[in-house]
Amino acid sequence: MNRKISVVFYGFRLCGEKWQPPALPQAPRLFVEEMAKQYEKYGISLCCLEEPENVLEVRGYADLLNTVRIRTDDVALGNPCLGHVIGQSKNCNLLEDIERGIARVAFAPETIEPDGASKRVCHNCGCGC
Repeated sequence: MNRKISVVFYGFRLCGEKWQPPALPQAPRLFVEEMAKQYEKYGISLCCLEEPENVLEVRGYADLLNTVRIRTDDVALGNPCLGHVIGQSKNCNLLEDIERGIARVAFAPETIEPDGASKRVCHNCGCGC
């Protein structure tokens, strides 16, 4: 079973001066590349894509999650944002949240609420949730 999961980073524009994204110990792209080595043994290839032409306004951490998409070859999943995949972030740690999102898409996609579910987790990011 070979599956492909893409972590897609949209561009973003910070709105307001009160909130700034947290500093990261390493770049998300490098983090995903390291994770890719672990996932190879499960027949899953991970890659990163950047789509800077898709720009979202970010006012806080929940909006930042909306700028990260997790795509797979499972067309039923669509193009959900990270916030849709993981729900509420436990620690507001982007790398930890990316890891949780990838694991959920890879091993438990049935736990991701379908588009149009009554639970609202995003803030107008356009992913359909």
